[in-house]
Amino acid sequence: MSGPVPIEKSPARDAIAASNLFFPADGSPPVEWRIADGLTDYDFAVAEMEARAAAIREGTAYELVWLVEHPPLYTAGTSADPTDLVAPDRFPVFQTGRGGEYTYHGPGQRVAYVMLDLKRRREDVRAFVAALEEWIIRTLDRFNVKGERREDRVGVWVVRPEKPSTIPGEPAEDKIAAIGIRLRKWVSFHGIAINHEPDLSHYGGIVPCGIADHGVTSLVDLGLPVTMHDLDVALLEAFREVFGPAGNA
Repeated sequence: MSGPVPIEKSPARDAIAASNLFFPADGSPPVEWRIADGLTDYDFAVAEMEARAAAIREGTAYELVWLVEHPPLYTAGTSADPTDLVAPDRFPVFQTGRGGEYTYHGPGQRVAYVMLDLKRRREDVRAFVAALEEWIIRTLDRFNVKGERREDRVGVWVVRPEKPSTIPGEPAEDKIAAIGIRLRKWVSFHGIAINHEPDLSHYGGIVPCGIADHGVTSLVDLGLPVTMHDLDVALLEAFREVFGPAGNA
């Protein structure tokens, strides 16, 4: 399989995640876990991911999760609507091969690039997306934040009853994490992004993921005294629960 992967909006992603974790075949080596220092150039990151995905398929490299932060930028997925780029001159804009629409990356946001071999795990895109969501939800749960799926929109969401709602009769909800992936020969790249403490005003230059009726939030915006290191530790612990061995034993 090759190409960008749109996020499935069909029902039962909760059920898929509950019934199917995404462990590898017995005897597979642990996933390499890498944390980049400083800010990572976006073009460099894409080139590194593509090279690593090719090496994984060739059998010359281990699976990898690579945690980075980027300088402020916008990325356009394969479903991006040009009218959703509200301020095209605000930050650099990168056309990318992942599924999805426009999103923002910047300091204070943890991006986790996920290079996994689905042939070693399961050739099931819906189950993989559900597993990524489950990873985010379990990570947030470690900070007593209830992350939720929504079948009619992508990402992981937090209900904000203290905020005025933009939709009559429904509580306000903010997006705290995004997902956008690509598969090439059943090896994944791109991945997830969780807001630790980015400048949320930077989202004003786009309609994030094409969704105009809801806001964005972060762990710090929710009032949590969480460091990026705390988030990285939680990500590793939750990843092991959903995807199996990773990092140092």
